Amino acid sequence: MSLEINLDKKVVIVTGAASGIGAGIAAMMARAGATVEGCDINGSAGITAVDVTDKSSVTGFVNAVAQRQGRIDIVISCAGGNVFTGAANCSEDDWNRNIQLNLASHWELARACKTHLEKTGNGVIIIITSNHAFSTIPGCFPYNVAKTALTGLVRSLAIEWGPLIRTVGVAPGFIDTPGNQTWFNSFPSPEEERKRTENLHPVKKLGTPEEIGGWCVFLASSYAAFSSGTTYLVDGGRSALMQDV
Repeated sequence: MSLEINLDKKVVIVTGAASGIGAGIAAMMARAGATVEGCDINGSAGITAVDVTDKSSVTGFVNAVAQRQGRIDIVISCAGGNVFTGAANCSEDDWNRNIQLNLASHWELARACKTHLEKTGNGVIIIITSNHAFSTIPGCFPYNVAKTALTGLVRSLAIEWGPLIRTVGVAPGFIDTPGNQTWFNSFPSPEEERKRTENLHPVKKLGTPEEIGGWCVFLASSYAAFSSGTTYLVDGGRSALMQDV
């Protein structure tokens, strides 16, 4: 008998679901049979417009999902954005915007969902952070600070909200998204820069949103029931290199 992950009858919230990693997660959750309730700052067909930095907007969305579906089983907090200024050039506004979007919003979403997840008896929160939580490069402050802090949020929620809720983190590396393609396009030769970046990874490729989605499907399933309080680095082996070769 083949191994199968079946999330049928599970209701999943995915933030940042309109594009990139969030869209990949939503697609894979749906393939596993879950009912997906997606939201994004850019609403579209099947995606509710929600600003995750607005507490009332988040709470309203969560309560509407609970009323519509009757339950919430899994929450995948993915929405975020790059705030790369460097430490010397970071203004207070940059700092506050970054903390609100890339740290506080994950906490507010978890708080809004806590009671609903506890009712299921085995709720799951998956927080999407970044490989910048483990190592970073010049100029990525203050983004990397918030992403590092998310690993602490994962640990605290796992300790304080278990056993009724499991909390885990996923830290993607370089994923092939429209945002990263915009980065490549900023170079004189986008294809050359893309190839150079791919070659920095032992797997010689970039990750895909669906691959991160597959990780989330597994972590949300009963097969990962012993996993909590840990953030998994999924970066194609990039962090294994002591220096670029």
